[in-house]
Amino acid sequence: MMLNMGRIPGVGLAKGLSITLRHMLRKSVTQQYPEVKPALPPRSRGVIALVEENCTSCMLCARECPDWCIYIDSHKETIPAPEGGRARQRNVLDRFAIDFSLCMYCGICIEVCPFDALFWSPEFEYAEGDIRNLLHEKDKLAAWTETVPPPPAHDPGAEPPKELTAAPRRPAAGRATRTT
Repeated sequence: MMLNMGRIPGVGLAKGLSITLRHMLRKSVTQQYPEVKPALPPRSRGVIALVEENCTSCMLCARECPDWCIYIDSHKETIPAPEGGRARQRNVLDRFAIDFSLCMYCGICIEVCPFDALFWSPEFEYAEGDIRNLLHEKDKLAAWTETVPPPPAHDPGAEPPKELTAAPRRPAAGRATRTT
């Protein structure tokens, strides 16, 4: 049996009390959360908002979601053709829902959306007493669109985009060009 002969009894207690006294004299930093809303950083991630007009029901977001928490139902609608034209079809969104009880907020659905229909909203207060109420349909997702902040301004010191600085393309030799 090994005894610790070099320790002075009560040193740990004195050290703990000194830390307590030091912090007791500092100003408290408690935030009164429900009454005072926290200052969120710009473009913070909360819930996913839907711009229904931009959604073409391409299903990319639902296919890429690792949690399979996005549900989309749509139907095809025939657009009347102009005189001498061919009739076209387009997808019409019937249902768009996200089950936030399954979502892990990875943002893959927002990144893969080619039509800018999904955005991060800074809204984070959507707790529910029943887990079944975390399935939000397109009307609730569209309501969160109003809380999406505008995109950040471009850095004035940055280089202009390559599309603006590239030389204009000339038509290939021997090809006729159409002017309107």
